[in-house]
Formats: sequence, structure tokens, C-alpha cells
Amino acid sequence: MDRLAKPDVTEVELTFKKGQKCTKTFRVSNLMHTMSVAISLSTTNPSLFSFNQPYSIIPPLSSASYTLVSAQSDRPALSSPPDFITVLSSILPTGKAHQDDLRRLFSRPGPHVFKDATIPIAFVGLQVIEFLIKQNTQIRETDLLLKKAIPGCDKSQLTKLLKYAITCGDAAIVASLIDGGADVNNVNPDRTSLISLAIEAGNLEILKILIASGSSVSKNNEHTEHILHKAAVMNRVDLMEVLFKAFKDVIDLNEPDPDGRTPLHIAAANGFVDAIRFCVAAGADADETDSAGSTPLHLAAAGGHDEAVEYLVNHSTFARHAVDGDGKTASALAAENGRSRLLDSLWQRDVLLRVARVDDVHGMKSCLAEGADVDARDQNGWTALHRAAFKGRVESVKVLLSHGATVNAVDDAGYTPLQCAVEAGHAHLSLLLIAHGARASPKGLKGVAPRGSDTAKQPLDHPCFLYPLCPEKGRA
Repeated sequence: MDRLAKPDVTEVELTFKKGQKCTKTFRVSNLMHTMSVAISLSTTNPSLFSFNQPYSIIPPLSSASYTLVSAQSDRPALSSPPDFITVLSSILPTGKAHQDDLRRLFSRPGPHVFKDATIPIAFVGLQVIEFLIKQNTQIRETDLLLKKAIPGCDKSQLTKLLKYAITCGDAAIVASLIDGGADVNNVNPDRTSLISLAIEAGNLEILKILIASGSSVSKNNEHTEHILHKAAVMNRVDLMEVLFKAFKDVIDLNEPDPDGRTPLHIAAANGFVDAIRFCVAAGADADETDSAGSTPLHLAAAGGHDEAVEYLVNHSTFARHAVDGDGKTASALAAENGRSRLLDSLWQRDVLLRVARVDDVHGMKSCLAEGADVDARDQNGWTALHRAAFKGRVESVKVLLSHGATVNAVDDAGYTPLQCAVEAGHAHLSLLLIAHGARASPKGLKGVAPRGSDTAKQPLDHPCFLYPLCPEKGRA
């Protein structure tokens, strides 16, 4: 026979409560039909755990109850591997013995002592999980401890813990609590969803877990969550992309917050160019005004956010000319913040590009004299030289070159001013550019098809291109 007694549990679970003793009662049965059995109970951590009766006697085919008691503590004694109880037994023919006799009996090793069971001790309950979240325990250990602790909590407790785990940014525990039964669509006291908590925590992994688990956002006549606003204020384009993809049927990029501001307004006010780009690309209206009559450009200009201002000028229609509730333009706000040069230069850039297109040499000289950047670009990367070359404005090209325009500037599609002239069939102008150092690029040598002209079908070194009176061109 390998054992004399059998406990009725394979693990003893203690529901931990801070500052209180934790107890758990279990039973041990005597398997002997005719003789009593002496029992010894001990733990691997006697300073923390104790028994109401460490030594006892169980009559034949009977059982006895034992209570494990843990000391008061402010934290659960979590260990890996866990503490455990050892159950020893010995046959006691007389059925009677004093505690000192039993202590001596089990203090002497030998074949008379049986090791009947080793029972792990586990702390469970809400406060155990709170401790795991707070301590950010290693994932390998947390996984095992959570599996033991979660069953001791009801759904409302798990949901409360889920909110805490989201706020603390612990994605592994969030996933475990959801698997354990936490409500992913529970509403916070401020009537926002758990999605909002994940955004505020700035945790992309948790956001994805919640979305995959069916968490939703609230939007009704009484209350609307401004989840994109929350991501925009942190310049978290990664969060914005996931939110927009998951809730595109709920999210309105032009949805105003209580101040009438869209996510684009929020990003512009903070100068967050990445978030601004996302909003514009996703369809946000760059000319939308908030409750104070301010466009995103007004807010970017007031904050002195140069890169944001430049982007918004290029991607809005009326914002530069619009006035806010105080009757001020974005340029006026920029001036108040010592940034007037920014909008002035943008204004001059636009004028320079426009006059270059119409061959207004006087206007061009005026813009350059006022400080316009001769190599300033439009939203397609075209400089004034690109425009003048494509339109065949020889005098404008001369003015620009005399003011230091970059003759081999490349636009967003890889075109130089020379290629634009070639494509449009302006041979004399092309020769002028070549004389000022313009180089034929790979695209030019391949002969990109012209807009409305067959001239560019010839490479730049073809005699018909260099000499407009060539018979091959059919020109008189």
C-alpha cells in the first residue's frame, strides 16, 4: 500500500483579501478499514501558512477537516513554483496518542511514514489579479497565476479588472480577462466605451484585442464618443488608422466635438503633421470651421506650426482667406505670434507660381524682390520654372534662371523643367535650359509622350528636336 489517507482536493485555493487572514478548509479521509491513521500537515512556507491542527488522528474509514490559515499581508504570496502542503500519514494501531507523541512519530524518517499527498496552494480572487496588473509580473508567471485567480471572480469583477488592465496597458492580462468572461461592451461612468480607455492608454495592441473581441463605441443622439479626436491629440496615426478601418460606419471625420472642432482641428492646433495628413487623406474638410469660426489653418498659424501651416495651405481651398470669429485671417494670427513670414512666403510662392504660368515678368520680379523662394513648390512638387517651361514662357524662364532657379529641380513624378519643355514641344526654351546646365534625365531619354504634342517622341539629342527647322519636323 502506497498511502494511508486521501485529501478531497488537489489544490487549496485561498481568496486573498488585503490585510486579512485567509482561510480554506479541506478534508482528509482514512483509507484503512481497521486501523486509525496519524496525520501530519506541513507547508513549504511555515512563516506564512499554518493549520488549526497540524497533527491529528483519523479513525478507520473516517475523515477529518483541516483549515489552512495564511498570515495577514498587504500582498498575496505569489510564487513560482507555488507553495504547497505536504500530507504525511502513519498507522496508529492504538488509535490514541498525545500531540508530542505524534510530533516525535513524524520527526523520525523511515518506512513507517507515508507521503500521501502534495497539495499546491493558490491565491485567487479580485485582489490577486489587481496585484498582478499593478506589478506587471512576467508574462510566463502571470499566465499561470491568472488561470488560477480568474475563476474566483464573477463577471462584474472581471469587467472592473479589465478596465484597470486597459488603463495600465497590460495587453496579456486584458486578453486573459476577456477570455475569462469580462464584458467588453461595458460602459464607463462617463458613458464612454472601453475603446476610449485603450486610446487614452495609447496601447495599439489592446485596441486591436478589444476590436477583435467585439468591443464597440457608443454613438447616439444623446452621446457621441470622439475617439478620433482622442487619437489625434496624441498624434497617434496608428490608432487612427485602426479605428477608422474598424468603425468606418460610425466615425465621421468631420464630426465636431463640443467646441465644434474636428480631429483635423485638434491635430492642426497641436502641429501634428502626421495626424493632419491622415485626416486630409481620409476625407476631412480642411476648410471646416469650429465654434469660434477657426479653420484648421487658423489654429496651426496661431500656434506657429510651420510645417502644418504649409501642408494645410496646400490642401485647403478657402482657409487662407477665411476670417475667424474675431475677423482675423490665418495670416493675421501668424503675425500675432511672430510667424507672419511663414504665411507671407506661402502667399508669395502661390503668386510666383501663378505669374510664372501667365508670363507676368513684372509680377514675378516683384514677388522675388519681396522674398519669394524661387524654388518654392506646389502640391505636385512643381517649381515656377517647371510651370514656365511647360507653358513655353521664355521671358519668365530667363527671369527665374537669373534669380538662381534650380534648373534640374525634380517634381514629385520625377520630371525636370527640361522634360516639361520637351513634353510640351518648346524647342527654343529647351535649348535655353540646356545652355544653363539642364541635363537629360532617364525619363527624357526615353521620350515621355507629350501632352498634345509629338515633339517629345524624339530624344533630346535627336537633330529634329535641337533644330526646329529640320525637314523631319515638317516646319517651314
